[in-house]
Amino acid sequence: MEQHVTPCEDAPPPLMYRVERPVFDEAYLHTQLLHPRERSPKTIRQRLAQQLHCSSERAKAIALSFLPILTWLPSYPVKEYLFGDLVSGLSTGVMQLPQGLAYAMLAAVPPVYGLYSSFYPVLLYTFFGTSRHISIGTFAVISLMIGGVVVREAPDSMFTIQALNGTATNTTVFIDTEARDARRVHVAVVLTTLVGVIQLVLGLLRFGFVAIYLTEPLVRGFTTAAAVHVFISQLKYLLGIQTPRFSGPLSALYSVTAVFSDITSTNVTTLIVGGVCMVVLYCVKDLNERFKKKLPVPIPGEIIVVMVSTGISYGLSLSENYQVDVVRTIPSGLLPPAIPDFSLLPNLVTDSIAIAVVGFSMGISLAKIFALKHGYSVDGNQELIALGLCNFVSSFFHTFAITCSMSRSLVQESTGGNTQIAGLLASMVVLLVVVAIGFVFQPLPQTALAAIIMVNLLGMFKQFRDIPALWRTSKIELAIWLVAFVASVLLGLDLGLLVALGFAILSVIYRTQSPKSVILGQVLDTGLYCDVDEYEKAAECTGIKIFHSNSSIYFANSDLYLNALKEKTGVDPVHLQAIRKARKRKLKKESAERESQNHKSPQKMSAVVKLDVELGVTHEVVAGGGSQNHLGVQGNGQVAETHTESDSEETRFLEPLCPVHTLILDWTPVNFIDSVGAKAIKLVIKEYAAVDVCVFIAGCSRTLLAELRTLQFFTGVVTPEMVFPTVHDAVLHCRRRTAPPTITAIQ
Repeated sequence: MEQHVTPCEDAPPPLMYRVERPVFDEAYLHTQLLHPRERSPKTIRQRLAQQLHCSSERAKAIALSFLPILTWLPSYPVKEYLFGDLVSGLSTGVMQLPQGLAYAMLAAVPPVYGLYSSFYPVLLYTFFGTSRHISIGTFAVISLMIGGVVVREAPDSMFTIQALNGTATNTTVFIDTEARDARRVHVAVVLTTLVGVIQLVLGLLRFGFVAIYLTEPLVRGFTTAAAVHVFISQLKYLLGIQTPRFSGPLSALYSVTAVFSDITSTNVTTLIVGGVCMVVLYCVKDLNERFKKKLPVPIPGEIIVVMVSTGISYGLSLSENYQVDVVRTIPSGLLPPAIPDFSLLPNLVTDSIAIAVVGFSMGISLAKIFALKHGYSVDGNQELIALGLCNFVSSFFHTFAITCSMSRSLVQESTGGNTQIAGLLASMVVLLVVVAIGFVFQPLPQTALAAIIMVNLLGMFKQFRDIPALWRTSKIELAIWLVAFVASVLLGLDLGLLVALGFAILSVIYRTQSPKSVILGQVLDTGLYCDVDEYEKAAECTGIKIFHSNSSIYFANSDLYLNALKEKTGVDPVHLQAIRKARKRKLKKESAERESQNHKSPQKMSAVVKLDVELGVTHEVVAGGGSQNHLGVQGNGQVAETHTESDSEETRFLEPLCPVHTLILDWTPVNFIDSVGAKAIKLVIKEYAAVDVCVFIAGCSRTLLAELRTLQFFTGVVTPEMVFPTVHDAVLHCRRRTAPPTITAIQ
């Protein structure tokens, strides 16, 4: 019993795609169909005039792009945004205070300079930044990179002083901390000035794209390694022991060794205070995470820990009674501006480039995340200019390099921040502390600051979860992550970043040299062509091989492209030439044998020929002892076509060497080609032509065709008639070219 399935009446009819047109090649497209526009090249003077012309609209656009605050402040919705910005600014400012003090320790400068770095740059970013949600200020990774440079340029050994103890034989060695700290501040300030100049110049030159070379796996592996460095650097503060600070390759291993070799001198009181602070901070962060939808404002765990530990330290005199290291002097008020000591610049160029790039990449990546979430755009070049101005101008007021903080940015966004007004209010909170109540934090234990830093590293340590995820998705990106992590841990953050960048670039070269190459087949009754090994419905065209490789063709992979072409198609012109030469030698040998046989039996051959002449036909002895009719009288009285012995040999010699007569190169994924690649393709086309295999090219973009014309690709054996806009055009052309001629009967 047959059942007929009736399609749903409500289902819309399928869209039909019908195109009927001639088969196009590039020669016809370029000369007859497209008609390229004639454009006279502009002179240098015209280009400069176009770039440097001035008008009121252009001046206004430049001013608005340089001062983004002018685009949104006049239309600022006070009733809608002000309360959220106020709450967000206060919350971020309260969080910025302890982090500024703590990250100054990472930068190896006195804590008050962390407060300076939390005020001036934040204030400037309000006017020049394009992101509405990131929190500018001190950041652990940048602070640690600065600290490594500062310790290298101003080590403790430069400031050791020997003092006599009553006699000439007994001396005590101690460190002049005031001179050391002053020198380290100078180094940090000069480094910050240079970082600001580099970022500002890159921004003015529109080099905002440099961040694309810092791929996400690289940044995450690098920041995880930085978290390891930061954690190790804080162990001595948590344990209350005195160890030297190391920098350069293997500094992390040296630091761990120094801590564990002196672990017996741990200050138990310091460890208890630090451990309690860590537990409290972790619990507060866990509560904030669990109840973030119910809490109007996150619980300020850092400021609670700072205030409580400061009160306990002051009440119990931890510094005098238990030898707990505290922050000590925090001068009130702001320092007057001063010109940095630029004599230090030559030693800091390489480090400043690394810090400038890392700082910008951190800021722009987080800014783009928030911009995408809230539906606005950020300008990478203006962000470079904003960070450059923040670092350069602020360095004259004794700050160290800054960027955005992930933890503070999340707090600023989650507490209702809408614009840069929140950052402005946060900087006012810091200013209040610096000017009025900075002395309150002088008894603050350093172990509490170490606890704040360590707990804030939890988010970075969670990035170890990337390893199994990348293992499942991309082994190459996993390799980039691991190389960035291992190199940065062992070699230091500056050299580690350089090694990671080099490896990331090498991975791109590896991908271009290891493309996926396939043979395409036509999907039945369509103009679609897919991988024949992957799809059952894709069938190869008889005598035609369609080669597809998802890479461009240039000096580094042109040989690999040609090797893959010969391997996938199974058509090697060198091998076919060898077969042809072997056949030719065999035919010559057979001809020589026939001639020798004819000389041995001339009487018999003459008799045969005489008899055949009487009958009106001639015969030729061929291989295998057979004979072939060359000339005779047909039944209708016509004379048959005459063939000579040389014609027979040529016919046999020109038999097809392989069943494939045409190769089509699908260049749809090819983005560019250089002179080396173009020469290699022309050479292989010539080699295939020598063995009667035609090569055609399909799917070229107009940009690629322009490059080919510039490289004079269409000369000699290659012509525009060999290039087709689609693979289907090329296939139809090849089928018609190789189809047998149609014989029409004459009545």
